Amino acid sequence: MANEPKDPNEPLPKAHVRPLILVRGFGGPDVGDEQRDAYQGFNNGTVYALRQGENYIYEGFVLRALKSGRYRDATNVVGYHNRDIKPLTAAGDSPDDPTRLRWAADLLSGTVAVDEAAAARVLQGQGVSGTLWVYRFYDLQPRTINRYGEGLARLIRIIRAGAELTDQVFSGVDVIAHSMGGLVVRAALRQLKEAGDRPEELVHRIVTLGTPHRGIAFQYLPEWLLRAVPQVSAAADEMASFDPGGTDFLNVPKWFPLDRILTVVGTNYRSYGTQAASWANRLSNLADSDPLAANRSDGLVKQSSAQLPGAPRTFVDKCHGGSDSLVTSREAYEIAMRFLHGTHRVVLWLDRAKVKRGADFFGKSEFWLGVGIKPRGVDFELFHQGREAENCYGPFDIDHDTGELVDGPPPLEQELQKPLNAPGDRTTGWPRVEPPNRRLVWEGWLDRSVRPTGTADDGTMVLRLDIQVGERDRAGIGFSDNVVFRKQYYVQWLPAQGGDAESVFVHTGEEYLSQNAAAALAPHLGNESTSAVQQAHPADGGQEFRIGGTGFEATLRIAMIPEDSRGNADV
Repeated sequence: MANEPKDPNEPLPKAHVRPLILVRGFGGPDVGDEQRDAYQGFNNGTVYALRQGENYIYEGFVLRALKSGRYRDATNVVGYHNRDIKPLTAAGDSPDDPTRLRWAADLLSGTVAVDEAAAARVLQGQGVSGTLWVYRFYDLQPRTINRYGEGLARLIRIIRAGAELTDQVFSGVDVIAHSMGGLVVRAALRQLKEAGDRPEELVHRIVTLGTPHRGIAFQYLPEWLLRAVPQVSAAADEMASFDPGGTDFLNVPKWFPLDRILTVVGTNYRSYGTQAASWANRLSNLADSDPLAANRSDGLVKQSSAQLPGAPRTFVDKCHGGSDSLVTSREAYEIAMRFLHGTHRVVLWLDRAKVKRGADFFGKSEFWLGVGIKPRGVDFELFHQGREAENCYGPFDIDHDTGELVDGPPPLEQELQKPLNAPGDRTTGWPRVEPPNRRLVWEGWLDRSVRPTGTADDGTMVLRLDIQVGERDRAGIGFSDNVVFRKQYYVQWLPAQGGDAESVFVHTGEEYLSQNAAAALAPHLGNESTSAVQQAHPADGGQEFRIGGTGFEATLRIAMIPEDSRGNADV
């Protein structure tokens, strides 16, 4: 039967694409404009004037998704209302029509209700596979996070019912939520769990874009004051959910698996239009003994707040909202689609490091390590760290005998367990450390089925790694922006072919990247970290390779783990 629980390891039909729900963020005290916005901001994109081809114009989440061939629009299948409505019957509709979908009566009325005629047009014959839904919570009343969560939980149940009515496999919905929308998703997960449902079966994966999971740093206004201010009182419950002293985020693992939530963190506070918010984030750093110049936010939400302890995360050099932001940038779309549909999970580790220069004469130097990652064919980063983003790993001291990075910040997950307003912000540590000293640098997703224009359709994948090490003098005598090392590497995966096992090659340039066979690359191989091409070697479940230059040497290990059609690791 269509409504029986599915084996999580059972492959999905090739054509199956999970329904996708888009959830907007906070709209402010007056949400009149938001209620008039058909696609809730997800129809806004960005023009990248200096780029060409597919990298030139990004149409926005909705149009790009519809043009991808994966999705079709489910607008108007569900209506959102500020009061209960009764079922609508289309003219000429017969209750005895054998083609009519037999919706449960309670799903046809209420404030989040199915429109039978629209549902028949969209779902009949195709089911819910590949449908795209925009959740319009600002059409509901009252304006509370719990009410919005209740409506989202109902929408998910409606989509499941649509799958059952069309005798279709239902493997859960995917959700992409911007800002406060992520808090709405959390409320829905909690309510589904409390109602006896299994959120992990109703929802496949979740992407949050700049969600203040741990609150907003300068949101210290007491609730009584919020309710007393004219116009603001309507949004008091929403604003109270940004409390930096809250710890509700620690309950998320009780409702949903953390490894199926990707938190996308913005770093470009400079381009955020609301400068007052940006300055407030600077001031909030004073309590953490950070300089006033530091911000570490997307302009509104602190980087440390947009993450969940134990959940995968990535950084993009975008601001919270507006043009070319977390919700309107190509990066956000590419990252989300790879997480939802990727064929492989990729993990990058730092196994060994050696700093060879940069130590201050007075012993006051501290060091930082940052990485940027781009996939070939898409001129947009999947991961961004940099001095200007204020999010590199560190600061570290160095062991003067070995040059190894030591005495850095505490483990990231440990620091993220604290309330946002706890003293100190030391959330630039490694996400994970495994014995003996294996440090997680990046965890991301790739889609081998996405083939860049003009490249062979042979399953080859290429990532560009931009690796930098910086140093600054803590005593104020030396320089604050020394570059110890910076270099780009191209990691090329070749699929198993012609009896050869899958292999990984690391290039220092693009000269030989067109060679998609191990035999063709063999004449160019070297054994040094500076060689034009080196072959990575199997080590501890991954492929190990060396990088280095005059100021820094390191051993990195990269693993590409296949995932099945349900997004489970194929191991």
